[in-house]
Amino acid sequence: MRIEELPLPGTYVITPELIPDPRGSFYEAMRGDLLEEATGVPFLPRQINYSVSRRHTLRGIHSVRIPPGQAKYVTCVRGALRDIVVDLRIGSPTFGEHRVNVLDADSGRSVYVPEGVGHGFLALTDDACICYVVSSTYMPGTQIDINPLDPDLGLPWDCPEPPLISDKDAKAPTVAEAVRAGLLPRFDKAGTP
Repeated sequence: MRIEELPLPGTYVITPELIPDPRGSFYEAMRGDLLEEATGVPFLPRQINYSVSRRHTLRGIHSVRIPPGQAKYVTCVRGALRDIVVDLRIGSPTFGEHRVNVLDADSGRSVYVPEGVGHGFLALTDDACICYVVSSTYMPGTQIDINPLDPDLGLPWDCPEPPLISDKDAKAPTVAEAVRAGLLPRFDKAGTP
């Protein structure tokens, strides 16, 4: 398993070692001990969520206020998706920056999203299924939603047609509006070493 930090502090891409044989393949999708060693932060799963999406569905950008905070371990378990993380931590040296990864079921690649970093994805296939292993349970009223089409973020969704997007995401504030409303966490309060 290869765990590599992305340029957004505390955000990692995890690539498992696939072990093929005539029956198919096997791989370790997550190792808590190796993740903690790499990140310096313990990750204790509290809830597991799945989302199934049609091709060209756009979901995000989502995060959770601190407290309670929520780290995510994100894996595509069926199909493929363009996964984007955005640093929403005020005071972070990479505030407002993003990174793109393609996650697909064949590679088993995952992304670790620390507290305060936003996450979203575009389904590249029909029936794409994403699994979120998260560090806190759902608490109504703590979600942070940022418009994934915020022109100031300029996220490279590269969707060949208008994406399918929820009203909640389409009406979510821009990053600038979220800053003015005091919705975003401070970098020094997020769960990064």
